Amino acid sequence: MKSEKQLSRRSFLNGLTIGGALTCFPILSSLQSMADEYDSSKPVKRYPDPAVEVIDQRFSKYKIGNAVVERLWTGARWSEGPVWFGDGGFLLWSDIPNNRILKWQEATGPVSVYRKPSNNSNGHTRDRQGRLISCEHGTRRVTRTEYDGSITVLIDNYEEKRLNAPNDAVVHPDGHIWFTDPGYGILFNYEGHKSDFELPTSVYRLNPDRGTVSVVTEDLERPNGLCFSPDYEKLYIADTGSPKNIMVFDVVNGERLDNKKVFADMAPGTADGLRCDTDGNLWAGAGWVGEGFDGVHVFDPDGTLIGKIHLPEICANLCFGGTKRNRLFMTASQSLYSIFVEAQGAPLF
Repeated sequence: MKSEKQLSRRSFLNGLTIGGALTCFPILSSLQSMADEYDSSKPVKRYPDPAVEVIDQRFSKYKIGNAVVERLWTGARWSEGPVWFGDGGFLLWSDIPNNRILKWQEATGPVSVYRKPSNNSNGHTRDRQGRLISCEHGTRRVTRTEYDGSITVLIDNYEEKRLNAPNDAVVHPDGHIWFTDPGYGILFNYEGHKSDFELPTSVYRLNPDRGTVSVVTEDLERPNGLCFSPDYEKLYIADTGSPKNIMVFDVVNGERLDNKKVFADMAPGTADGLRCDTDGNLWAGAGWVGEGFDGVHVFDPDGTLIGKIHLPEICANLCFGGTKRNRLFMTASQSLYSIFVEAQGAPLF
């Protein structure tokens, strides 16, 4: 493993604290900011929000009647990889073509640049110690941001061949990082650097302490978003190749996959990022069809589509956050959206 200095300890810790942001503005200034933020020209959404569609009554208990889809920010070229930092009260996500990681602060609402360049980072998660794990298209590697802000390269090759372009990652309770490598970052120059494939498109299991890695499956054409079930007995993987299905595998002894099955057929569109709630429902970012399809599709553990959250943009990825893990954040094309739901995201670490 190799390390390179990128952020100072001071800037890293400043990003993790919100206390200063809460106390540095006088009350009158805060009230004025709230007044300035109000815009009477913005359309008012009537409750309940029709963008939240109950397809099966099992989804009814997760829909909050007086909660609406909110667009928190827009201005990206392709939003991806949201990850929630509850200890800092903020969300990070990728703007891949703009080569930056963005940061939204819950307490105050502004968006800032957390890291640029980001090496065209895509998916992010956190390890068991709360450190940021990132999949980088531009450098074709998986990295970890240390507490002091330095960057540790966890893996950039397999059997002496360069990875394609790691896409998304999740962490198992045993500390191993499972990540997908479909190679989108080398298909074009827009989200990375166009290059030849040196390895099959695969899903890997990485021991970040020892640097050892194994292939858990290379049976999918474009393994993309992935997510463990709350009990870590199953692994869901969105295949954005052909056919465009969400697959589910049994996780055997926390080490390998078996019993591959189609969990959901996403035709005519695709699923991308995936997350589970504590009840085992699967929430999938979806798109590339248009109105009526683009947004979030919610599946019961038996694979039944029970609900949708419709967005005016393609939803690439999503995560749960907020104090109670009941706020769904959705990275969609150029924007960041959120909605409160009566589901709670399964803990990731």
